[in-house]
Amino acid sequence: MTARPQRRSVLGFTVCTALMSWLTAEAAGEATKVLRLGMIVPSRPLPGTRAFEAQLREFGYEEGRNLQLDFLQLSGSDIGRVPELAAELVGRGVDAILAGGPELALKSAMSASRTVPIVMVAIDYDPLVGGYIASLGRPGGNVTGVFFQQIELTAKRLQLLAETVPELARVVILWDRITRDQFDSARAAARSLKILADGIECTNPPYDYERALSGVDGERRDVLLQTSSPFFMADRQRVAAVALDHRLPSMFAFREWADVDGLMSYGPSLTGMYRLAADYVDRIAKGAKPEDLPVQQPTKFELVVNLKTAGALGLTVPPSILARADEVIE
Repeated sequence: MTARPQRRSVLGFTVCTALMSWLTAEAAGEATKVLRLGMIVPSRPLPGTRAFEAQLREFGYEEGRNLQLDFLQLSGSDIGRVPELAAELVGRGVDAILAGGPELALKSAMSASRTVPIVMVAIDYDPLVGGYIASLGRPGGNVTGVFFQQIELTAKRLQLLAETVPELARVVILWDRITRDQFDSARAAARSLKILADGIECTNPPYDYERALSGVDGERRDVLLQTSSPFFMADRQRVAAVALDHRLPSMFAFREWADVDGLMSYGPSLTGMYRLAADYVDRIAKGAKPEDLPVQQPTKFELVVNLKTAGALGLTVPPSILARADEVIE
C-alpha cells in the first residue's frame, strides 16, 4: 500500500533541544540543578507523552526552571539515523532517557549509552526476549521501566469482538511492521475460534486507511481488529472514522480509540503506564539506580464500549458485554 500522493512521509526523527544547564532560584538566590531528560518517543502530542509530562509537573518538575526536555521524536528524516541521533542526545549530557513506544527507541538508547539511566515504556515488544533486561525483578544494567506485551490480550480482544457480533463472517486485522507479532497472535487466535481472518498491512506512513479498507464492509459482517503501533495511535481518529464509514464494528487496544468513536477497546491504561514511567524518572533523579528498580507490568485491564458508535452501526451490544464493561460511552 502506498501513501496518498499529496501527503509526504513523516517517518523519521527530529530533535528538539533546549539549551540550559543551571538556573538561579528566585527566592533563595541559589543554583538549582536542572534535570536534563532525553525523550525518544513517537511524538510529543500523543496521550502517553502528555501524561508523562503532566506527572512530572505533579512531582514538582517545571520545564524552564528545573527541567530540560530534549526530544528525539518520530516526525521527519530517515529512520536509519535513529541510532546516530540517540548518540547525539547522549552527547549533550542528558541525565536520563525515556524510551517510549517501539523497540527501536530502547535499542537506540542502549546503543548510545550503557551508563545513562533509561526508563522504557515497552508496549509492542518483550524486553526480556530481546535481552535488554536480565529479569523483571532485577533488570540489571541501566534500564528499567514499564513492560506490556500486546499479544497477551489479542485473543481476548477477538473473543470480545466475536461475542459482540455473533454472526461475524470475517475479522480484518490492520497491522504494520511494528505489530507483526500482534498480527500473528491474532491470526492464531482466529484459527482457534474458527473465525476467518485476513490481514491488511499498512506501509509507508502516512497510511492510507481508506485504500487499506477498500472492499471491507460491515454490511457483509466484516469486523476490524486494530493492532497497536505508534503510527496507528497518532492516526486513531482517522482510523475510527474510516471504520465507521465502512460500518465496521471495531476493537482496539486502548481507550483512546473508543474516545474517538471506535466501538470497543480492551487493554491497560496507556496514560497510566507513562505516568508510572515518570515515577521511575523521579526516583532516578533522586539517586535510585535502574538496576535496583523492578520492571512493572500492568495488572488491570479495562473494557470500554462506545454505545454512540454502536447506534451509528445499527448494532445492539449484548447485555453480557455491557455488564463486563468498565465504562460505557453514551
